Amino acid sequence: MQNNNFFDNLEKKTNVKQQDIFNLANSVNGANFQDEQTVRNLIQQVSKLANKPVPKEKEDELVKTIVNNNMPLDFASLAKMFGKK
Repeated sequence: MQNNNFFDNLEKKTNVKQQDIFNLANSVNGANFQDEQTVRNLIQQVSKLANKPVPKEKEDELVKTIVNNNMPLDFASLAKMFGKK
């Protein structure tokens, strides 16, 4: 029951359906994050799903960071990367 509440709240806040989240999760399972095209496709999927366009410059930056395995693991660095204050 608690799991359903989580997804219900997530759906309300993001307008992303639970099934879409599961489909996205399944599509990245076993994905090669060293492959630029795979990473680009994933970024574009997430962008479309969230209805938030990602400018080409930001997409290039994300791809480079992910492919080179330089993804920061702390929240402050991630927030800075995504332009949050």
